[in-house]
Amino acid sequence: MSLFDRLFRASNTGVSTTQLDIKFGRYTDSYKTPLNYQAWEQSLALFEEDKYLDAYRTFFQYLRDEREDNVRWWTEDGILRFELYQGSKKITGYANDAKFQAESRIAYSEALNVGFMRRLIERNFILQFSRFALDPDNNLTILFDTPKVDASPHKLYIALRELAINADKQDDLLLDEFKMLQAVEADHLQEIPLLEKEAKCKFIREAVSSTLREVLEGPLNREQYPGAIAYLLLNLVFKLDYLVKPEGYMMEELERIQRQYFTKDNKSNIDKNLLLAKDLQKLSERPKEELFKEMYRVRSTFGITTPVTHDKLIALIDTELPQMDWYCENGYLSVALSITGYIVSSGLFNYALPKPDRDLLHLYMQITEGEYFRSLGFKNDFIDASSGSINRRAIKRAIEDIVEENKGQFPRFNPRLGEVDFSTLAKFCRTYLLMIKALELN
Repeated sequence: MSLFDRLFRASNTGVSTTQLDIKFGRYTDSYKTPLNYQAWEQSLALFEEDKYLDAYRTFFQYLRDEREDNVRWWTEDGILRFELYQGSKKITGYANDAKFQAESRIAYSEALNVGFMRRLIERNFILQFSRFALDPDNNLTILFDTPKVDASPHKLYIALRELAINADKQDDLLLDEFKMLQAVEADHLQEIPLLEKEAKCKFIREAVSSTLREVLEGPLNREQYPGAIAYLLLNLVFKLDYLVKPEGYMMEELERIQRQYFTKDNKSNIDKNLLLAKDLQKLSERPKEELFKEMYRVRSTFGITTPVTHDKLIALIDTELPQMDWYCENGYLSVALSITGYIVSSGLFNYALPKPDRDLLHLYMQITEGEYFRSLGFKNDFIDASSGSINRRAIKRAIEDIVEENKGQFPRFNPRLGEVDFSTLAKFCRTYLLMIKALELN
């Protein structure tokens, strides 16, 4: 295929000729370039040579993601200063001949309050490297510092990650709960278009409504088939997190309700399903203004998902995919599709998968959630909206683009599309995941 053909085949990936700048899913720092890894090795070597400031500079080169523009550093009067971003928070700091220090302001309070102060003191017992504090200007702050001789690249990565992730989580939670607190340092947040906010808000409400309707009014008895109900609800939780990419309260709430389900306690699966359904209903009923406040673009430096190999996805498919057979054979197609959806959405929620896996799972989302992608402005033609027929040609072209993008790092990446069954959506989803399972990504 000529370069000209590839440049003007925008529809092959299901998007319009103008590539839309919309992010999906949680940020991962697993997809670093060879230059990043080279900087890491240089940082380790320089630290061993006691060239501390040079070691920190190359350490920041390791952290920097050019696509995110997430880390900056400069020298001022012999002091190395830096700033990095994690979600809604900016982390600033410096390094000199004595120490390395970083901090992030979380919120401002005119008056102290026992509630949030106690909350942060309790958090301090959990933290290993950083601590919450109050600065002279009454800003709630999270702080990390260490002598230069103890500031190895390994320690800096772990400590800065702890500080950054806790700063990003706690500011939204505290501001939502304690109304006397005021937001600080939010000028780096990027507004997203109103059209995108409207599409996401509509998707949240319609997805929750249709899933709860299936749970409450569908043909399966909720008490006899709690496993089927769980697939429907959990797929919805993970799907909302990936497709809407909310910040603040909703992001934390989706994390909480899925943790609540998987916590080992004395509650039955039936009771857990009931709690899941109630929590999801509450989320969808929040005022539009509240949902809109949590829809903005952020930059990140550290991933919160666990990096895994392709084998982890194979294990997930092997465990869950056989569960859909009985539901397919007995005509419960909504539940059957929620099982393949659960495999995809939970994989994207919990893990930083190899990039070819992530790309193919995202394509699954584009195929199965075509109406939502079209509402965002994507030219999504993988499934005909009127007839429901699957567009094999469009999917094949999209997979070819994914292979082209990843072949440098994964030369044996060769999806066998010929083994995918396009006759029905359920058969397609099942065989598509089997195609992914068979990949060689070593």
